[in-house]
Amino acid sequence: QVQLVESGGGLVQPGGSLRLSCAASGSIFSIDAMRWYRQAPGKQRELVAALHSAGSTNYADSVKGRFTISRDNAKNTVYLQMNSLKPQDTAVYYCNALNPLSGEYDYWGQGTQVTVSS
Repeated sequence: QVQLVESGGGLVQPGGSLRLSCAASGSIFSIDAMRWYRQAPGKQRELVAALHSAGSTNYADSVKGRFTISRDNAKNTVYLQMNSLKPQDTAVYYCNALNPLSGEYDYWGQGTQVTVSS
């Protein structure tokens, strides 16, 4: 079973920056397509950023121009650089990875809390 562990969350002021990391481990794993989701209290989980197998990316309109997703294949790690943070970015952020055996994005991390407040 592949495990994903997020880190880098914390409390920041509006306008600040934060970089989240998602480290993948397990006996069977080859990094492919990865995604970042977030979920605020009382709201549905939403897709924030996606990095496809070929390297192309997609972002939610709410974070476009402020967030950047990237990866280091050698380290099996995916990053989410977050700049110009706003209070509405406050949420638990989750890493999500493609399972090559099933073809579904069914690998999830436990999440890391990001709080943006003055």
